[in-house]
Amino acid sequence: MRGTLRMRAVPPQLASADLSMLPRLPETADEVRDVAGALHADVGKDVFLGAAASESRVRAMKLDDRRVIMFATHGLVPGDLKGLTQPALALSAPDILGSGGDGLLTMEKILGLKLDADWVVLSACNTAAGEGAGAEAVSGLGRAFFYAGARALLVTNWPVETSSARLLTTDTFRRQAAEPALPRAEALRRAMLALIDGPGVVDPQGRIVFSYAHPIFWAPFSLVGDGG
Repeated sequence: MRGTLRMRAVPPQLASADLSMLPRLPETADEVRDVAGALHADVGKDVFLGAAASESRVRAMKLDDRRVIMFATHGLVPGDLKGLTQPALALSAPDILGSGGDGLLTMEKILGLKLDADWVVLSACNTAAGEGAGAEAVSGLGRAFFYAGARALLVTNWPVETSSARLLTTDTFRRQAAEPALPRAEALRRAMLALIDGPGVVDPQGRIVFSYAHPIFWAPFSLVGDGG
């Protein structure tokens, strides 16, 4: 394939590093804004980006009145960072914010949240991973969100390519917003088919750099829980 894929994954050499050294994912801001637009959310009040996306904010917020909660960031499994022993979502690094905490929304912290959400979307990498080798599917982060009050989860089973992930999640919510009676599973299925049938990435000369029909782009995403 020509071109470069941008994967939401933690480079192996960072296994002994800290949160501030994770690669930045600036395009996830556009993804969250696009999904918020599809849901007619107030971007100024309901979307938290960069420094605003902190561990302390998530843990202090009232979340049980939110129908959709979305994280577009790095998903981490034990050993991805120095001292990490639980699955976690990477939030703003505390040394950049000058705040407390470790900047990680771990499984244990998620269990302490109070949710009442139709969807929790984890548009990251490896968010369906278990707590360790041989653990059952959708344990760890997924199980924690269910215990906290989510009815359905959109998770990933391996590192995702960031541009196609944005297209898939945004299209899923646009379809459900346009047809409120459309089941979540069907909205996701139609978005996957649209990605497969779409043009993929095309260079300025009109040549296909790579097609999104390959399963690496759409197959990582799984809907777990109530698909209605």
